[in-house]
Amino acid sequence: MNKKNFYIGMGMGVLVGGISAMAMRPKKNRSARSVVGRTLRTMGDVADSVSDIMGL
Repeated sequence: MNKKNFYIGMGMGVLVGGISAMAMRPKKNRSARSVVGRTLRTMGDVADSVSDIMGL
């Protein structure tokens, strides 16, 4: 077996697999409002955790 043919075949397999995985993944319809709300909630949780650790 020629190594060049093997590498070409492996590259094509990885390429086709990546494209098919991207095509099959579900679409996420998230509004900006929910993303901002979730981010602010997470930041608040982190601030609470840090203040608890510091004993403030």
